[in-house]
Amino acid sequence: MGAGNVKRGRPIGSISAAADYLGPGAIETNRYQAEIFDLVRRRGVLGQRINQTPATGQPSRYFEELAIPTAAAADPRVLSATASQPNRVEQVLNLKAILAQLNYSIFDVEVNQQQGQFAYLEAKDLTDAVDSVLKEHDKELWIGSDTNLVIPTTLQYYGISGQIVTAPFVAPQGTSAYPPGMSQNAVISASGSLVDGVKQQVAYMVARTDFEVKPSAFYASPVFLDLFDREAKTLQLYYNETEIQPGVIVKAIPTQAGLLPLIPEPFIPIEVAYPGATIKQYEGFILSEEFIEYHWLTSPVPRVFQLGLLGNLAAQFVILKFGAVVAKGASYAHAEIITNR
Repeated sequence: MGAGNVKRGRPIGSISAAADYLGPGAIETNRYQAEIFDLVRRRGVLGQRINQTPATGQPSRYFEELAIPTAAAADPRVLSATASQPNRVEQVLNLKAILAQLNYSIFDVEVNQQQGQFAYLEAKDLTDAVDSVLKEHDKELWIGSDTNLVIPTTLQYYGISGQIVTAPFVAPQGTSAYPPGMSQNAVISASGSLVDGVKQQVAYMVARTDFEVKPSAFYASPVFLDLFDREAKTLQLYYNETEIQPGVIVKAIPTQAGLLPLIPEPFIPIEVAYPGATIKQYEGFILSEEFIEYHWLTSPVPRVFQLGLLGNLAAQFVILKFGAVVAKGASYAHAEIITNR
C-alpha cells in the first residue's frame, strides 16, 4: 500500500484511525463547530407577499365580474334606455398537496444526544423539512406544471406564469389603450429598452377603461434584472428604491402606476431562445399582487404530523400543506415581458 493511503500505519478511512495525532502529552481527536454552515435557499419572494385566503371547499370557488351594466346618454324629455346587466362568471381552482417526510432512527438520535455535539440537530432537521415544503411551494407558485385550474393535469400547482401566458387576452372595450397586436404578453426586441418596454406595458394596463388594473411589482430572474441595471448604468438613468420586505430594499422605476419595484425572483427560469442557441430568453412578470391569491385548507402554513413508531422504532414525521394559487384577472390584470439577449 502506498504511503499516500496510510495514516500512522492504518488505511485512511479506517474507523479505528480516529486520532489526528498521537504523541507525548497529546492525543488530538476530531472536533467540529457546533453550528452547521447553511446557506441553502428556502424561500422565494412572491410566496411571502401574496394574499392568503381560506379555500371555500374542494374545489375553491369565486365569482369574477367582467363588466358592469351599460349606460348611455338620453334625451331628458324622451327618456329611453336599453336594459343591461353585469357580466359575472364562476371560477374554480382545485386544491393540491405538498408533502415531505422525515424518519428519525432511534439509535442515531440517541448516539447524537449522548455525544451532545449537535444538540439542536433534531429540531434543525425538522425545520429543514418544513422549509423544503415552503421551498417547493414557492417554486410551484411560478412554474407548477399543471395546465388547468378546473381539471388537474398533474399533481403540482398551476403556476401563475402559465396562467398569465395562456390566458386569452381580454381586449379593452371601447378604448385604444392597447395598440393593434399588443396584449398582456409583450415582447421587447433585443435592441429595445427594457425600462421603456416595462413602463410602456404598465401604461397600457393602467389606461384600460374597462378594468381598474393596479400593477404593483415586476418580478424577474436576478440575471434578467441585472440587464436593467446595465442599461441604467449605460444611459445614466436614475433608479428609485423601495422596501418590499422588512430590511429588503430593491430598485424601482417610475411608471403610470407609481413606483414599480424590480423584484428578483430566483424561481423564474431563464430559457434558451431555441434548441442549441446561445441566446437566452428572459421572462418577467408585471403583477397586480393583490389579485394573486393562495387558497389554503385548514392552515396557510405547513403542518407537522408525528406518526406512531415504526417496527424498527424509527420516529416518522410528515409535513403537509394543502392549497392552490390563482392569478385573478390573468387576462388583463397582469402581464408577461419577454426578451431575447
